[in-house]
Amino acid sequence: MMGQAGNQYRLFYSFNLDDHVPRDHLLRGINRFLDLGGLRQHPVPFYSHTGRPSIDPELMVRMLVVGYCFGIRSERRLCEEVHLNLAYRWFCQLGLEDKIPDHSTFSKNRHRRFRQSETFRHVFEIVLRRCMSEGLVGGEGFAVDASIIKADARDVARQIGKTDAFKQSGRQSKKVEMLFAHLKRILKLDQLRLRGLSGAQDEFLLAATAQNLGRLAKRLMPGNEQEGSIPA
Repeated sequence: MMGQAGNQYRLFYSFNLDDHVPRDHLLRGINRFLDLGGLRQHPVPFYSHTGRPSIDPELMVRMLVVGYCFGIRSERRLCEEVHLNLAYRWFCQLGLEDKIPDHSTFSKNRHRRFRQSETFRHVFEIVLRRCMSEGLVGGEGFAVDASIIKADARDVARQIGKTDAFKQSGRQSKKVEMLFAHLKRILKLDQLRLRGLSGAQDEFLLAATAQNLGRLAKRLMPGNEQEGSIPA
């Protein structure tokens, strides 16, 4: 007997969005470590007391985290992807019938309330503190990018190059270079979209937040070895 597809015009559905997000999905790991419970209070002084209710700032930040984790640079496309992708909807705490914000909302909030209240730095610091509490950041040292210049090496420089500290420094520098390579190739940050120093700061704060969240998910939740994950 020939089978027949189900009726797509059923009046009622029993649908649990959580059941349709894979247990090893990167966003499940990120959601475990992203606590934005106090975010709504942070930009309150920069909102008007009159007018229509605004878009929830936590929703907008969660959508931006999705965009930066998966290299979705266009805010118009990000809204389309969150509309269609069940995992993205789940992470953004949206139901199937919830409306996705218009892409123009991101630009308006970024240039006004978010930038005035330093919302992105606030989120970055929340995630950084979580990295520290989980033991991923020690704070004993730092590394910077550098260029190699030909020169006559003195005997002191040759001796330094043989030390364990110098070798360890080289290994740490490679990790930093890998993170910058990940920013360019995976997170698509090879070209900045936002103008000016403030725009560059916003992009780097969001990209660094996405990297740190990805590292938390990857290091502390085995099995998240998929596209969009962050190098250790």
